[in-house]
Amino acid sequence: MIISIASGKGGTGKTTVAVNLALSVVNTQLLDCDVEEPNAHLFLKPEIANSVPAYTPVPVIDEQKCNWCGVCREACAYNALAVIPPDGPQKKGAVLVFPHLCHGCGACAFLCPRKAINEERKEIGVVESGRCGDLLFVHGKLKIGEVMAPPLVRQVKRHADSGRTVIIDAPPGTSCPVIAAVKGSDYCVLVTEPTPFGLNDLGLAVEVLKKLGIPFGVVINRSDIGDDKTEAFCRNEGVSVLMRIPFDKDIAVLYSKGIPFVREKKEYIKGFRAMFDGIKRTLR
Repeated sequence: MIISIASGKGGTGKTTVAVNLALSVVNTQLLDCDVEEPNAHLFLKPEIANSVPAYTPVPVIDEQKCNWCGVCREACAYNALAVIPPDGPQKKGAVLVFPHLCHGCGACAFLCPRKAINEERKEIGVVESGRCGDLLFVHGKLKIGEVMAPPLVRQVKRHADSGRTVIIDAPPGTSCPVIAAVKGSDYCVLVTEPTPFGLNDLGLAVEVLKKLGIPFGVVINRSDIGDDKTEAFCRNEGVSVLMRIPFDKDIAVLYSKGIPFVREKKEYIKGFRAMFDGIKRTLR
């Protein structure tokens, strides 16, 4: 079973929920897919055993074969190619490639009628794996200056162990990296907070998951601050509130020290296990 942990906005406690859930349930694997700012390792402190570079293919144009027909430009959904046709019979055209916009889908090379496009590998980051006790751990680190996170997210997800419960710590927000992280999940836990910003972005995340057809529920972190509008939203939308975590100074102190709070406040292990069992019942 694959459970992704997401949030409409940053700072709601998404990684906190992912880490503590992974530690509360047996036979688990945590994939930190927030590759732009991975931080689950700060709490788990895993022993990293493997580190492999991550690559994405980018197109290279063979100017001897290209006739600037524009098929590649039309095929690219991300505007990573620009075709400049020749200006007069004596001048050559050009195809401009913008690697930072390329998603590495391969459509341009596949559809080029003159087979004038090859692909070369571009290093975009690294995938590291290891373990924290019985918990398996994998995360990706995007290289500084790289802007295309989804290819690295997909490479991290290739390490998912089908023999374990896989917990995916997704990036915050509702953009492409989030879609890449939660896609294929059996269930998604949305972590929010009872504030106007939290509610607004929760609504966006709910719409995304409905479009993707992924079952989901909500964890309300710092549940005793703010107002009751988040609870009302969940009732009106028929969204299950899986767990409520109060605003607790002890939890905040443990967080500041990089300590998962289930290691010191054992009573929460029961709550996370109950949430996990409820998710399993939902998926039957």
